[in-house]
This record gives sequence, C-alpha cells and structure tokens, in this order.
Amino acid sequence: MTLLKIFNPATGEPIDELAADDAASVAAKAAAARRAQPAWAAQPIAERLAVIQRFRERLVAETEALARTLTLEVGKPIGQARNEVNGLLPRLDFFLERAEGAVRDEHVFSGGDMHEQISHGPLGLVANISAWNYPYFVGCNVIVPALLTGNAVLYKPSEYATLTGLHIARLLHESGLPADLLIPLVGAGEVGAALLQQAIDGLFFTGSHATGQRIAAALAGRFVKLQLELGGKDPSYVRADADAKTAAESLADGAMYNTGQSCCSVERIYVHESLHDEFVRHFVATVDSLEVGDPMDERTTIGAITRAPQLAVLEAQCADAKALGATLLRGGQRLPGPGNWFAPTVFTNVDHRMQLMREESFGPVIGIQKVSGDEEALALMNDSRYGLTAGVYTKDEAKAHELLARVNAGSVYWNCCDRVSPRLPWSGVGDSGIGLTLSSYGIQTFTRPKAWHLKSA
Repeated sequence: MTLLKIFNPATGEPIDELAADDAASVAAKAAAARRAQPAWAAQPIAERLAVIQRFRERLVAETEALARTLTLEVGKPIGQARNEVNGLLPRLDFFLERAEGAVRDEHVFSGGDMHEQISHGPLGLVANISAWNYPYFVGCNVIVPALLTGNAVLYKPSEYATLTGLHIARLLHESGLPADLLIPLVGAGEVGAALLQQAIDGLFFTGSHATGQRIAAALAGRFVKLQLELGGKDPSYVRADADAKTAAESLADGAMYNTGQSCCSVERIYVHESLHDEFVRHFVATVDSLEVGDPMDERTTIGAITRAPQLAVLEAQCADAKALGATLLRGGQRLPGPGNWFAPTVFTNVDHRMQLMREESFGPVIGIQKVSGDEEALALMNDSRYGLTAGVYTKDEAKAHELLARVNAGSVYWNCCDRVSPRLPWSGVGDSGIGLTLSSYGIQTFTRPKAWHLKSA
C-alpha cells in the first residue's frame, strides 16, 4: 500500500499519512460514481439545493477547525485561512440562488406551429483535479455547481491540501449527499493520471500551465469536455493621475496576500515615470509592515511557501533579475528554516528581458517598471503569454475603460486588484487556460444543452 505523507511547510514536520489510491481503486470509484449519477440527476433540484444549504451550515459551524487544518497543511496565515472558509459562503449563496434559473428550460422561439427551446442536462461524471492554494474556493467552484446540476464528481484535491479536500467531502456527505456522488481520491500525480484514464464526461483542472498541457495531451482525441484554469502573470498599471499611496498599498496587498501564491496575485507593476519614485516609497513601506512568521499567529501576514521546489524558482528569478541590472530593494533570498520561507521581495529597474517579468513567480516577489505613458504600459501588459487578470489605477474612469478594453485578460480591474466575484465569470486568455467557472455561465458549464424543435401536429 502506498502512503501519502503530509508535511507542515512552515516547520517541515510530518502532520499525517494517508493510504493513497492506485489505478485499481480509482477505476472502482469511477464505476461507483457512474452508477450513482442517474438517480441523483433525477432528484428534484430542490433536494440538491438542500444538501448544499446544509453544507453551508456545517462550514459555519466548523470554521475554526477547518481554518487550522488549512494553515497546517499549506502554510497560509490563520487569518487568511479563516477568510477563505468564510469567503466561500457568499459563493455558495450565489450558487444556491442561481442554480435553478441557470438550468431552467429556455423557450427561445414560438411561431406558427413551431416552438424552440433549450434544456440543460448534466454532463454525467465530472473529474476535478484541484489546487492547493485556495482549496475551498477552487474546489467548490467545480464541486458545488457540478452537484447542483445533477453530476457525480470524482475529486482529487492537491496532495498539498488533501486533508482540506477530505474535509470538504466529509461535510458534503454529512449534509446528506450520497457518498458515491462525490468521491475523493488521495494521492499525487500518478493518481491524477489514473483519473484521466477513466470514462469521464468532463475534466476540470486548476493548477500550473505545465500540468494543464499534460492533461490536454492525455485527453486529446477523446472529446471530453475540458476546462483548464491555469496560471497568470498579472499586470497592473498606475497612471500619472493616480493616488500613489492608495495604489501602492492596494498593489502591495495584491502582490503579497497568501504569500503571493495566487494565480491572480499582482506579479508585475508598471508605474508612470512622474509617479514612480513616490509609488515605490509607499510600496516598500507597505511591504515592510507585513509580518513574516508562524502561520498560526494571528499577527502573521506572510506565511510559508507551500511547495519546497518553488523556492528554487524564486531564487532563480531573483538571480536573473540582478544579473540583468535590476535593483533589489527588499528581500531576494530564502529565509532560515525549518520549513519553506522566502522573504518579501521588491525589485525596480526591471524590464521584460527578465524572468521576473515574464514567468509566473507564485511567491512574494514583485517587479516594478517605470513607463512613459499609457501606450507603453499597454504594450507591456499585453507582452505576455498569459492573460488572467489586469488592472489600471487612475482617477479617469473613461481612460480606465479604454485601456482595460484593450488588455488581453479574462478579468480586468479599475482601482482594485486580486478580486474574484461569484457573479462574474472567471476565465483566462492564452496560456491562462480555457473555459470558465463562476457566474451563471459557470453553472451551465456543467450541463449539456439540448436543442428542442417542437412542431405541433
């Protein structure tokens, strides 16, 4: 029997070990979920909604314990872990409010003896390979609307957030969801590979671009619905008319929250030359105010790096930036262990020759580049293979709309950043992925529309 060993990234100490799945157990679980799905789809949607409402109530009742588990296994500061559990509640409220309307039959035409309508049936068996950085958000963005629309779900939480993933499954089962309709899979990459071999009807993945490429290749030719929520190299532009202090404080939070381990973290900043020095001064002051330390300490705002291999990526980006002439203002190195720690890092005098401005960092590292005006900023923002989010800070709303309309990104922000709303679709351009979650579209994505042509006799 293979064991999955779970470690605390803040201390390096073991937390738990779990029996991992193998190819045989994955196949057996897939068969069980497939058998269970038709009866679930046949249930009135009111019964499915009631399960999710009870799930919500259990999240509220266990918030503190759930947050502590999340902090222990991913190194997220406890206040931010608590924010994540609490932040799931309005997403659930949105799904509960909108699911029935999103799958209601649409009557689109009546004329003469012909009527046309659209129905929305479930895909069937949905596979979800989820991420560790926001496991409640990214997991439930798939699990909840998939269940509400009548699907069964095979759920592989990240090996770095398995305990949290098992809590999600447990709470749903305790809320009245039959066990075979959401089956968690325990393990690392080989378990995900076994999942891809099953007769699934949809694959929903959140994670790195490299893993997304491998998943797309594995499913090529099978005509399985595929959604890939991948990385970002998210830019923001601070125009000359912006308030330097307000923008700096907002963007420092957007770059450093969750220790920079978010696909929508601010990863590159462009500042008009007339505002640059003032902005940098306020930005560095904000970074200096952040507390690096024990993730269980309520005062901590910068926690551990969840995956130890990411430390080498951050070191390489910093070394490359320095070698090419960037100015290091703060950080730039690992912090002493035990555990996985990297100092909040700020570079100026950066440019697009540097990995720091081109490749995803996924850590507390940021580059700030001086620009001469809007057109230069826009060209640099679009000079990326990624297109997840982008923002503009300015007092001129019309100019913000003009610039954001020309940015290649799935989500755009005016005077804010690093924000996700359940009411808006979450999608990407280019190497940031395909498909979407959230919004009413993110409910319907788990359905198969059927066109009805009805002619009266």
